[in-house]
Amino acid sequence: MSAIEPGTVQRLKALHGHLDGKELLEALIHGELRGRIAVTSSFGAESAVLLDLVAQVDPATPVIFLDTGELFDETVEYRTQIQRKLGLTNVIVVRPTEAELAEAEDLWRDDTDRCCELRKVRPLARATRAFDALVDGRKRAHGFEREDIGAIEDGGGVIKISPLASWSAERIEQAFVSRELPRHPLVAQNYRSIGCWPCTRPVEPGQPARAGRWAGKAKSECGIHTLVLGRDGAGI
Repeated sequence: MSAIEPGTVQRLKALHGHLDGKELLEALIHGELRGRIAVTSSFGAESAVLLDLVAQVDPATPVIFLDTGELFDETVEYRTQIQRKLGLTNVIVVRPTEAELAEAEDLWRDDTDRCCELRKVRPLARATRAFDALVDGRKRAHGFEREDIGAIEDGGGVIKISPLASWSAERIEQAFVSRELPRHPLVAQNYRSIGCWPCTRPVEPGQPARAGRWAGKAKSECGIHTLVLGRDGAGI
């Protein structure tokens, strides 16, 4: 990973901040971030839309999939389906270490923050060290901490790219229909944001998409998008 020069994020915003979706991905994947950019994807309820755009731009773009050891079986199967459907050729499956899994065994019951750190934050931090920019599927429409996100942000040592930041639920739905994208099987059961099975619930009509994540707890993010960890390993 090369060092990100001061002012890089602001310059990218000035050059490409008016773009979104496929146009933004094209500008960055084929531009100065070529070979330094990866996608992080949960292969969840809305993931197919972003991954479809990535596949149209360059199907060999690295896509990092975090298998926490507590995913729904449907998610693992859906990853294989989407990977084949879109022709993605560089999906990288990342997992916690055996030691991390052992420590995290039942933490979802009483310490979800520590569970997420061991199962998600640490493994992903290790896997993404080789990249200067990470693409994600966050949207302002998700609410909570995501209401003010930008398409290009400084993530504390990494450039964070959210090509769908401004997309509405209606625009996401239109993309599913027009591109004939497969749905995650759990969507039909009112799961609108899908993570680990112990901490994911269906949502009620009118609730935000992420209301089913850590339901009943003062928590709406696992930490991979909100915590700044040293890219040299500090804090990991």
